[in-house]
Amino acid sequence: MMKKKVIIIGALGMDFHVFNTVFKDNEEYEVVAFTIAGEQNVGTTEDVERKFPAELAGKLYPKGIPMIPEEALEQAIKLHNVDQVVFAYSDVSHEEVMHKASRALSAGADYRLISGRFTQLKANKPVIAVCAVRTGCGKSQVSRAVYRYLKSKGYKVVAIREPMPYGDLVQQNVMRFEKYEDLDKYDCTIEEREEYEPYIRQGLVIYSGVDYEKIVREAEKEADVIIFDGGNNEISFYITDLLFIVVDPLRPGHENKYHPGEVNTRYADAFVINKMNSAKPEDVAIVEKNLQELNPDAIRIYTNSVVKAEDPLKLKGKKVVVVEDGPTLTHGGMAIGAAYVAAKNAGAKIVDPRPYLAGSMKDVYEEFPQITEIVPAMGYTDQQIEDLEKTLNKVKADIILNGSPIDLKKLVNVNKPIVKVSYDIEPVKEPTIEKVLDDFIQKFLNK
Repeated sequence: MMKKKVIIIGALGMDFHVFNTVFKDNEEYEVVAFTIAGEQNVGTTEDVERKFPAELAGKLYPKGIPMIPEEALEQAIKLHNVDQVVFAYSDVSHEEVMHKASRALSAGADYRLISGRFTQLKANKPVIAVCAVRTGCGKSQVSRAVYRYLKSKGYKVVAIREPMPYGDLVQQNVMRFEKYEDLDKYDCTIEEREEYEPYIRQGLVIYSGVDYEKIVREAEKEADVIIFDGGNNEISFYITDLLFIVVDPLRPGHENKYHPGEVNTRYADAFVINKMNSAKPEDVAIVEKNLQELNPDAIRIYTNSVVKAEDPLKLKGKKVVVVEDGPTLTHGGMAIGAAYVAAKNAGAKIVDPRPYLAGSMKDVYEEFPQITEIVPAMGYTDQQIEDLEKTLNKVKADIILNGSPIDLKKLVNVNKPIVKVSYDIEPVKEPTIEKVLDDFIQKFLNK
């Protein structure tokens, strides 16, 4: 039987999971390449030859699997006579998913989306997943709130995060983060640190990596319950016992216009409609209407996203340069974040950073024109971190207001003080996250 030749188009994360669960050691297929999505892995696709390593690829790939820029998709389809292009990344509009389909089909390959039925692994401990309809909804806030509550009830809880392995994949195959030193141990990028640091700061344990079968088997050894913290709007990698889906009324309508966000909307056991304190009533109404049409049986939880600056009085009347979470601003499509809100609330003067951009930071603003008055915390590469540092030092401001989850002081040397902005959630009304968790505990943990 002739093997079907496959290209997996992805963004260094879900694509690896799809490979591990569907294609690895599968004699019916030959995966000839992964692609890298430049619009999501900003700055990781230039002048670097990458490969999924032989040590992780299995017996069928003794030389590993090449990674190529997605721009070269049509050329690769024709060169290798590819039969299928498998879409395997997240936070993409339905329209863009089909543009990619048109590229594959016109080049001569079938186009395939793979259901969670074939990619979700079964854990030996109860699993709560926190996923979303878009990146930047407040998913990690919800994950940490779930973690804290279960821990307060005396349960051993371990989180597993959707992957972001941009370095040595063999070294990063199974990663466990408990201390700040672990971030250096695995040579984490800024984007990775943004997800892991908040857990470490609260004394919590989180796993991530490449092989999610091996990861969950390690996590089970120290957990009564596992929380899957889904990246972007990714589908859970595990079969869930409780699935929270976070929804953002600041982007009404996105819950049924993005992939796989709409899949998550249809999957949900409970919706967390976040940022109620910032949303317009008419936008909340649009979200509620869409949720009712897509999944009327899911529980609805309403929360505020609470923004706090370390010293708000210190900000009043000061010139500030605002730094925000990178992915939320880039492929998440947001124009502002928590630090921007904190600056406005405190009466600070926001300085436009665009005249001061250094190196690769200029490219980011050109590619994502919605970014104007704020600086995305870009750091996929050492060069990006250096350019971020130069930009912040050049901006004529009194204070750097940091809304990124990371501690910038550990990564950049800057010539002005940094004020940290934190954000968490608070309930608006019943039912609350805690009430839903009490029901989960009664069903799955009180045995």
